[in-house]
Amino acid sequence: MALACEITPLSAFLSTNLNNKIETFDRLGDRIKRSLGFPLVSLEIHTDQLRENIQIAVEYFTKYAGYTREYMIFDSDLYEINKGIRLDLLYTLANTDLDSNAKKVAGTNPRGPSIEFYGETPESIFTATSSILSSTFASSSALSSTFTDGIEQFELFDKTLYSTITSFNTSLSSTFKENKRKTLSMEGVPTDATTFQNVYDYDIMDYRKVMSVTDFEQGSSSGINTLFTLEQTLAQQTYFSYALGNYGFDLVSWYSLKEWMDTREKMLAIRKDIHFDERTQYLRMYPQPKLERFYGVISCYLERPIRDIIKEQWVYEYALALSMITIGRVRGKFGSVNLLGGGSLNADMLSEGSTKKAELEQKLLEGASPGMGDNDPTLFFVG
Repeated sequence: MALACEITPLSAFLSTNLNNKIETFDRLGDRIKRSLGFPLVSLEIHTDQLRENIQIAVEYFTKYAGYTREYMIFDSDLYEINKGIRLDLLYTLANTDLDSNAKKVAGTNPRGPSIEFYGETPESIFTATSSILSSTFASSSALSSTFTDGIEQFELFDKTLYSTITSFNTSLSSTFKENKRKTLSMEGVPTDATTFQNVYDYDIMDYRKVMSVTDFEQGSSSGINTLFTLEQTLAQQTYFSYALGNYGFDLVSWYSLKEWMDTREKMLAIRKDIHFDERTQYLRMYPQPKLERFYGVISCYLERPIRDIIKEQWVYEYALALSMITIGRVRGKFGSVNLLGGGSLNADMLSEGSTKKAELEQKLLEGASPGMGDNDPTLFFVG
């Protein structure tokens, strides 16, 4: 592997957790190589091997973490009998012009969602690198009234005002520095897009997948049970028992009766049971909605797009550990390199990578303090 001779600009390393410069596999690969000593040390690893390790880290991370929790209301008429309802496409089907609901659910020729599902890429921000005197705008009544005190160094301008200033005096363009805002990548390449779908992963070129369905509630548009339910009555009795005097249901009685009501709903199939297949992305209900029509709300976990996942610290460290193991195994094929202290370069690299890999897997599966498993925090304790 050839040694790099060019010095990367400092701006490429100015990064934070939420304003992260890691946008592509290759940029993350550069960070991994530099962590292992490149370009001062030659690394026995191919670019495809490096990308494969990053891919494994992304797949592992998205299995247990790397998700967003989102809610959706749907019409039961979209349900396909004996098949279910397709969730990954359903998240993108608001106000589409498909011929029928069946085509929407089946995903034939999906046209995409309405504008509320789209995001706008922020325009470039322009920073003044030096001060500009107010006398510069003396011949322009509009600009002279706007910049009565001139322009101070480090002031920020949007694209419209920047264009107005540079149109008045083209030489002033050298006084400003453009900061481009990139919010996504397309198949591994940084992309400046004007609009993009929030529910679409432009690297995979497919819709974001639903990981799991955590809750389902069936709604109704008719009947007195929409407001005057038994649960509501018992809850009011419990509240008044503690707020206005010692009468009515107490908390233990309410809990016992609520448990009985939940059991009754399951035994008599009053409440629908749901089953979600993450591979096919179909949600099935038992009993299936046939003659009835209702609106339901579900709570789901959706995978984050790759452009967000590769920014995670865990993904970098796990891909680094896999790369250390890869290099250690390659060097082992050519024999160990003895160091001055008597150690083995191959054995140290392989052992350190294996140890780090095991530690990261434990953090992902069990969480840590503060941890990188993205596990939901405990809301309360009973003891």
